[in-house]
This record gives sequence, structure tokens and C-alpha cells, in this order.
Amino acid sequence: MEDESDSLFSTLFGKLFKRDDSVLEKFIHSAKRDGDLTGDEVSLLLNVLRLGRKQVREIMIPRTDIACEAVDEPLQAVAEHLMKRGHSRIPIYQDNRDNIVGIVHAKDMLRHCMLGGDPKSTADIMRKPLFIPDTKNVMDMLQVFRTRKIHMAIALDEYGGTSGLVTLEDVLEEIVGDIEDEYDAPRPDDIQVLENGDILVSGRTPLFELDEQFNLQLTSEQVDTVSGFVCELAGRVPYSGETFSTDGHRLIIKEADPKQVHWLIIQAVERPKADD
Repeated sequence: MEDESDSLFSTLFGKLFKRDDSVLEKFIHSAKRDGDLTGDEVSLLLNVLRLGRKQVREIMIPRTDIACEAVDEPLQAVAEHLMKRGHSRIPIYQDNRDNIVGIVHAKDMLRHCMLGGDPKSTADIMRKPLFIPDTKNVMDMLQVFRTRKIHMAIALDEYGGTSGLVTLEDVLEEIVGDIEDEYDAPRPDDIQVLENGDILVSGRTPLFELDEQFNLQLTSEQVDTVSGFVCELAGRVPYSGETFSTDGHRLIIKEADPKQVHWLIIQAVERPKADD
């Protein structure tokens, strides 16, 4: 059974971009119902399939959230920034964030420290940045990262200004979910019952897990996580503070960014009693 599942998984992956999306999705869900694919395999395949429908602007780090340094900052300051934040790369700008002029890599900084010699400026060790339109297809972006062997690109808006920053990790997280490393802050429990009885839930929580614990019956044929469910319900990524109602429950968005819902609160809504 395992060999058959592996074979089917490989076949589906190879045909992802040779057939109509809707036909493929039906085929994938059918394979899941027949027991030929696991839930994780279905999620992976559907996420890859949906990459072709997304633009970089939907997954990028917005301009206002980009951690960057000025080109005239001394190397020591840039090095301290990299160490403090645990970044392996950092954009360098001149005058303002709309004028990104380079990318400094931590390994280039380390090489400079190891070799010693005369101190260099930040401009001397930065690399040329890759600029892409923020409307670029995410699947195409993955191909660019793969062929160019780079991990970061600067997204530009229609006027040529900096719109955001996209990394290989951002793209991969669209397929496999959040990728945490040793520098990421520890997360609280994904499901927490509050004192008033409300349920605080991480957006990455699988729907089946929520249903197993609380029998909330929040189900979907298209998505697998709480974040995906509420995005499907809204038809977009909701904003923090928005509220939605569904089947006896109120969903309050507690924390969200332009890419996904991170936390939401689920409240039970008392239904009116039927007349005797």
C-alpha cells in the first residue's frame, strides 16, 4: 500500500501543471477519499497547485516590515543587526527604502572577519539585489530562486518603488506551512481555552484537530487549517479585529498579516430556541 501511495503521489506531482486545476483538485480529493493519499500528501499537492494562482504580493514581507540597513552604516552595525535578528541576509538601502542597492550576506561578513585586512565598507561586500514585480507568479518565483541559486528578492510596485521582500522560505512555507528555526520565538499552545470559555486558536491548527477536541464541525473540502477555513469563509485574508459567524460560532480575528491569519478566537453563539 505504501509503495502504491508513493507511486501515485509522484505521478500527481509530475502532472500538476499539465492539466486543468479544477480537474486536478477533484482527482486529488478523490484519491484521498479512496485512501490512496494521506492528509499530508493532499495538503502538499493542493498547496503546490495553488502556487500558480498566487502573486508575490500575497506572500511577501511588506515594505514597512522589512528589516534593512543604510549603505553608509558601518560593517559593525550591520553585523550586530544580523546577529541580533538571526538573519542570514539583509537588504541595504540608500537614502530611503524605495532605493534598495544591495544585499549583505552573513557569510560574506564572516569571510571578511576571518580574512582580516583593511576594514571594508558595507558597500564593498554587498551583492547586487534581484528586483521582481510584486505581481510575479509565485510558482515562477520559485523557479527563479532555483535557477538563480538565490534566496531573496526585492518586490517592486507598478511605480518602481519597493513593495516588499520575498524569500525562498516564504515560498516554501506556502507549500509545507511555517518553517521555524532556532531564532524563531517559541510559540504558545496552538489551542487554548480561555477563562471565559472562548477558544484561542492558532491559524495553523488543522481543522480535524479542532473538531476532535471540541466537535465544532468546522469542515472544508478545499482547506485543512483554521487559517485556510476563515480565509475561505471571507473570500480573502481577513484583517485583525474582523468577525465572522458560521454554524453557531463567532470567529474573531485576533492577529493576521497580509498572508495569513495567525490567531483567532472562537466563541459559541447561543441559538434562539424554537417555539414550542
